[in-house]
Amino acid sequence: MAKRDYYEVLGVPKDAGADDIKKAYRKLAMKHHPDRNPGDKAAETAFKEAAEAYEVLSDEQKKARYDQYGHQGVEGMGHAGQGYSSMEDIFSQFGDIFGGRGGGGGSIFEQMFGGGGGSDGRGASLKMRLTIPFREAVKGVVKTIELRRNESCGTCHGSGAKPGTKPQTCRVCHGSGVVRQGSGFFVVQTACPHCGGRGQVIASPCTDCRGEGMIPKPVSIKVRIPAGVEDGSRLRVADEGEPAPGGGPRGDLYVYIQVEADAFFERHEDDLVCAVPISYSQAALGHELEVPTLDGTATLKIPAGSQPGDQLRMRGLGVARSRGGRGDQIVLLRVTVPKKLDARQRELLRELGELEERNGEQKSFFDRITSMFGSGK
Repeated sequence: MAKRDYYEVLGVPKDAGADDIKKAYRKLAMKHHPDRNPGDKAAETAFKEAAEAYEVLSDEQKKARYDQYGHQGVEGMGHAGQGYSSMEDIFSQFGDIFGGRGGGGGSIFEQMFGGGGGSDGRGASLKMRLTIPFREAVKGVVKTIELRRNESCGTCHGSGAKPGTKPQTCRVCHGSGVVRQGSGFFVVQTACPHCGGRGQVIASPCTDCRGEGMIPKPVSIKVRIPAGVEDGSRLRVADEGEPAPGGGPRGDLYVYIQVEADAFFERHEDDLVCAVPISYSQAALGHELEVPTLDGTATLKIPAGSQPGDQLRMRGLGVARSRGGRGDQIVLLRVTVPKKLDARQRELLRELGELEERNGEQKSFFDRITSMFGSGK
């Protein structure tokens, strides 16, 4: 089934500004949110479709590629063009639009429909950006990252209550953590204002965590970066987010990859492109040249008569493919002209020029113009 135009999905014109795009997405997300449409697969599909459209149109780089090339232009750029597999993916990506999922205050969805942390009882997910060198991204690497996250308080074991005491059931929500307001067809469910959605009230807070049940701590986490990861990709590290209140499972950690540019290589999908300088004589006579590769060096045979800008392909020396195998390394030939010549070099080149003129291998500038466009008569 063909994908709908992203501007059509959000209902905005192509010249819409960032604020209008955000407002349109927020409106659709509220309308089609699964908590408002339980069991409605069509609403869930629309919810994910809107998130995919917003991810592209809210990013200047992705939006420019989409405007120029359509859906194919953004395929492979993170989630762009691939859709979302779960609601948690969408919340972790765009929670800041609704007040920050996992940011401590709860999103607008959580305020309307109740709940805290993850929608499935998990702890809050975390997001971070990681910049890695180009060659580590291409070959893959294991990185140790440092971050601060909330951990269960060791003094109260996460209860938030002073040792020797226990939290009491909230008298307003009776332990449910939510209250309902309204009547008739439309009833809004919100977090209980008395207990903050916990369902419990702490009369004697723990002095170490001040009743929060958690304390920020520095942690080190090893993250495996797969070979061939692209700039803008998002990696999910399961169960490395914050713990849920009351001892529930942890959320996830989402790592957004930023790949540094390389001084020698450029990436074109699964191929690596590099420019290699050669001399005039090497191009004319042919040559075998040692060329840098990701794995060290390899011998490249330059055919006699090679021209500036010719591209030579070195099979299997490119980027690792997810389906197996590797792309190629494409070498772009740059024929260099020496700026300084010694007497012998000048003599040899002068002789070569004279031979080319006698053999008719060179034409004057005006002869070339005449042969291209005619005499003009």
